[in-house]
Amino acid sequence: MDEHRARSQTDVVIDGVRDMILDGSITAGSRLPVEKDLCEQLGVSRGSLREGVRALVRLGVLETRQGDGTYVTDLDAATLFGPLSFLADLQTPEASVHLLTVRRILEPEAAALAATNIDDDALAAARAVLDRGDALLAEGDIDLEATIDVDAAFHAVVARASGNPAIEALVQALIGRTARARLWRAIHEAGAVERTQREHRAILAALEDGDASKARIRMAVHVLGVEEYTASQFVSAAAED
Repeated sequence: MDEHRARSQTDVVIDGVRDMILDGSITAGSRLPVEKDLCEQLGVSRGSLREGVRALVRLGVLETRQGDGTYVTDLDAATLFGPLSFLADLQTPEASVHLLTVRRILEPEAAALAATNIDDDALAAARAVLDRGDALLAEGDIDLEATIDVDAAFHAVVARASGNPAIEALVQALIGRTARARLWRAIHEAGAVERTQREHRAILAALEDGDASKARIRMAVHVLGVEEYTASQFVSAAAED
C-alpha cells in the first residue's frame, strides 16, 4: 500500500515538515515555503496542508504571523513541552499519583543541578517566594490557593536554576496538575501547609550551601510526601467502596 494512503494527509504534512527540519531544509525561525510549493513538495491538497499546519502550531513547532506567513518556532524546550501540560490536565485524579512519581524522578536532580548552578538572583527570587509563604502562614485564615501558588513558584525557580531547559519545561508542565493534589492535602491533613514551608526552607538552605547531595535528598523527601499521601487517599477510597 502506498505510504501516503496508509497515513492521513495531515500526518503526511506533519511528518514532512518534521523531516524538513531534521534535514536542515528549514531551521528554527525559518519561513515555510509558500503554500502552493509546499503542497507540491509534500504531495497533499491545500486543505490537508492547512490542517497539518494547524496541528503543528498547536504542538509549538510552527507559528503563523498575520500577513507574513508561517514560521518555524524557536523549537525551545518550553514551547515543545508545552502541550504536555494539556495532557497532564486531562488526567484523572488517580493519575495525579503517577505524575507526582514523575516529579519525584525529575525534581531531585533539578535541585541537585540547581545547587551547583544557582546564582544570587535566583536565590533572591527563591527567598522572596518563601517569604511570601511565611506571610501567608502568619495570617489567621490561611489562603490555601495562595499557598499553592507559592509552592508552584518555588519549584519553578528551582527547576529554572537547574540550567536544564528540558527539565525546567517538564516540571513547569506538571506543576499545575499535581498542585491539585497538594491542595487536597492542605485541606485535609493538619499541618500540611506548615510542613511544606519547612521543607521548602530546607531545600533553599541546601541550595544556599551549594550542597547538591543534600538538595537532592531534601527535594526527594518533599515530593515523596505528597505522592504517598495522595496514593493513600485513593487506597482508602477504594477500600470504602
